[in-house]
Formats: sequence, structure tokens, C-alpha cells
Amino acid sequence: MKAILLADTNVELFSTDAPPFGVQLVHEDYITRNCHCRIRDVACLGCGNVIGYHVTQPCVTCLEACNNGHFWMFHIDQIYAVDRMMAADPLGKGGDGSTNGQKVMLWAHLPRADKDVEVADYERVCR
Repeated sequence: MKAILLADTNVELFSTDAPPFGVQLVHEDYITRNCHCRIRDVACLGCGNVIGYHVTQPCVTCLEACNNGHFWMFHIDQIYAVDRMMAADPLGKGGDGSTNGQKVMLWAHLPRADKDVEVADYERVCR
């Protein structure tokens, strides 16, 4: 999801709630300048560059504020976004008759967390 850094609205980011593939947490946690959240840099496993950060421990203030639960943040100039597609339907059709994999998932279509099959195993991705 495209996002704007709340501490500096001139900074655009991409965010997600699912641990992404192909990245590794690097270095040690550090505290943000504007709150008490603990964050850690995220690097690409392919090129080794730091491409964003992960909020490893959100502070109370941020948890109580309106947020979308996205704790994986990526610098907009370091990555590209990919739309999440609708999950497979056993009948081979989407809810509106479209072919699976061809329809972008909308907020209204998001599965409950316990039914979401696309979320990676956190321990496997973030060792």
C-alpha cells in the first residue's frame, strides 16, 4: 500500500502487514526520532541494499493512534509495488465471474487473518 510517513509528510513509502519474501532484518533495533517505536532496517537478500524498515515494537502512542497495522515500510525509490490478486476459488471463478489471478484484491475482499494463505511464515522470512 502506498503510504506517507506521519512524522514527515514529504516522505512517501510502501507498506504491508505481511512479512515479505526476499528481505532480511539487519543491524540492531533503534528508536525513532518522533516516538518510542523500535524499528530495524530491512535489506534485500538479492542486492544487500537497505530498502526500508520494520517496526519491531510499536510504542503505546502509535498503537492507540489510528493505524492500518502495516509494520513493514519500504522506501518508494528502492522497490516497486505489486498488486495482490484475488485468492483461488475452487470453482475457478472470482466472485464477479472473473478468472482467478486476473482481479486485483480490494479492501472489501481481504480474507480474515486466520484464512489468509498468502502470509509467509514469519520465522522463515525473518530469521
